[in-house]
Amino acid sequence: MRTIFLTTGLAYGGAETQLVNLATRLKKRGWDVRVISMLPPQAFTEELQAAGIPLATLNMRRGVPDPRAVFKLVAIFRQWRPRILTTFMFHANLLGRIAGRLGGVPIIVSSIRNENFGGPRRDQVLRLTDWMGDVTTTNSRLAADSLVKRGVVPAARIRVIPNGLVLDKFLPNGSDRTSFRQQLGIAEDDFLWLSVGRLEEQKDYPTLLQALQILGHKGQKAQLRVAGQGPLLENLQRQAADLGISDRVVFLGLRRDIPLLLNAADGFVLSSAWEGLPNVVMEAMAAAKPVVATSVGGVPELVQEGVSGYMVPPRNAEALAAAMGKMMAIPEAERKVMGQAGRAHIEANYSLDRVVDRWDELYENLLKRKGIEV
Repeated sequence: MRTIFLTTGLAYGGAETQLVNLATRLKKRGWDVRVISMLPPQAFTEELQAAGIPLATLNMRRGVPDPRAVFKLVAIFRQWRPRILTTFMFHANLLGRIAGRLGGVPIIVSSIRNENFGGPRRDQVLRLTDWMGDVTTTNSRLAADSLVKRGVVPAARIRVIPNGLVLDKFLPNGSDRTSFRQQLGIAEDDFLWLSVGRLEEQKDYPTLLQALQILGHKGQKAQLRVAGQGPLLENLQRQAADLGISDRVVFLGLRRDIPLLLNAADGFVLSSAWEGLPNVVMEAMAAAKPVVATSVGGVPELVQEGVSGYMVPPRNAEALAAAMGKMMAIPEAERKVMGQAGRAHIEANYSLDRVVDRWDELYENLLKRKGIEV
């Protein structure tokens, strides 16, 4: 049974990671899987090739609308003849609905990966084109409730399927931890916070840097390492210098060794202003790290307050600093208990195989509804 995944782009982001994980697992289960990226792919090409998954691109340019992309996509659909089209992220959701209809794709599944994807105008665009698809998925119950309340998707046409994680990548290792901390320039008695994510407005790193300064003023000096790249790098480096915390903050750029970084850290911090179901929080919990995070998107579905971490309101540096300070003040043994509780929660609810089971079930139900033999 042939299925196509259409994505706005392929980079090292949370949505793209989920798409590739889902595509490769479905391929192993016998599906004929193919992937199309609207933008030229920047990541995951080797992983898809190794899995035997064909990858095509429309070679669009970011921020440059190109109506010809509709006709290119229709031509690909007519050539590949998929039974199911699944689209990830706003632009792919819109283009996929239009081209999928024109190209005769029997089943169109849209996937909204973030509670905030561009404001009221984009909400209206998806609301007006919802009839073109069959169902919309999102990755958290809170995001689903928000989409229904805003009228983006009718309640009867939305499904919640959480992100899935390959748990074995995040097993703690004591010997690796010591050596890797040395590579990062972290002393044995330093408290190391790790944050991971693109350097963009959504992640609200300015609030995190303010919180780190507040901690220092209270005598709780900690080290912060940020893994990720993005357009705000120079602004954030300048802010760290202005706050007098440059000696405690290092922006690591794009990293492919997140499990090692998590293993080296004492705690994970997420300062996002909005989210879907953040992979990075799931990864931190799978690595048995206690978490301090803003209560946005699906974070409350992941972090159990006082059990596996602490949650605070977004865009509130004082609250974020207080929660980070509270975590730093508790004994190491208690932090380990919190980390293990987080790991157990992820194992029970977010393993990749369980999540792929739910996608498999969704696809089979849609095929049966359309009278297409499975």
